[in-house]
Amino acid sequence: MKGISAKFVMSNSDVNKCPLPDRHEYAFIGRSNVGKSSLINMLAANKKLAKTASRPGKTQLINHFLINDSWYLVDLPGYGYAEVPEKIRKQFMDMIRSYILKRENLVCLFVLIDSRHKPQKIDLEFMEWLGENEVPFAMVFTKSDKLSTLRCRTNIEEYQKTMLETWETLPPFFVTSAEKFVGREELLDYIEELNHTVAIG
Repeated sequence: MKGISAKFVMSNSDVNKCPLPDRHEYAFIGRSNVGKSSLINMLAANKKLAKTASRPGKTQLINHFLINDSWYLVDLPGYGYAEVPEKIRKQFMDMIRSYILKRENLVCLFVLIDSRHKPQKIDLEFMEWLGENEVPFAMVFTKSDKLSTLRCRTNIEEYQKTMLETWETLPPFFVTSAEKFVGREELLDYIEELNHTVAIG
C-alpha cells in the first residue's frame, strides 16, 4: 500500500452509533501508554491524526478514521489504566467488549504490546478472552527502537512460548516502531490482503 489518505469520521461511546458497517474495519487496542496513537499516526503518515499524550488514558472513546475512502481504522481506549476509578475502568471495558463483540464488519483487532516487557498478565488474559470469543486478532509489538534487536526478539519469543502453553496456534505478529517507521509497510500490506480476501456484509 503506497499512498494513504486518512480523515476523522466520528467519536462515540456506543457501538450502535458507529458508522454503517459497510466497509472493512480494523481496530487498535492495548494497555494504556503502549504507543497506540503514535502507531496509528505512523500508519497514516499523519502526526496529528490520533491524539497522543505523555499521560496514559487520553483515548476514552471509539474513534473512527476513514482510510483511502475504503476502510475504517478504529482507535479504541486503552485497558488497564490504574489511575482512574474502578467504576470508570469497568465502563471502558464494557464499551470495548461491546464494540468487539457486536461490530460485525470488524475484520481484525490489532493488540498492541510493549516489546520492552516480559509477558504481562493483563495482555495474556485479554488475548485469551479474544480467543474464547473467536475474535480474529494480530499482535503488534511496539517501541522496538527502545531496546536491542536481540532483547526484542527474546521478549517476543517469551510471549510466544507463554501463549503456546494454552494456544494451539499463534496469531500473526508484527514488530513496529512509530519513531522509526518500522513495520508500517508490513501492517498496511496485511490489511490490504485482508481487504481482498475477507468478505463483509
